[in-house]
Amino acid sequence: MSISQSEAKDLLERLIFESQSPQEWVEDVWGLSPLHGDSAAKLLEVFQALIDCCPPEQLENLLQSLYQQQMET
Repeated sequence: MSISQSEAKDLLERLIFESQSPQEWVEDVWGLSPLHGDSAAKLLEVFQALIDCCPPEQLENLLQSLYQQQMET
């Protein structure tokens, strides 16, 4: 079953950021350390760019692989 790019993005965000929104995560990190917060903001920007340019099939394969790894641990 194929998933859309937006569904893949939502699933990856939940996997990475759990119950927080990505922006809240960046703000939390920034509050702990401005240096790390800057890095967190850059990571989020790269994450979003990768999601936008990655074909949906590859995102789905990545998700399947990540969830499989999680099930094994």
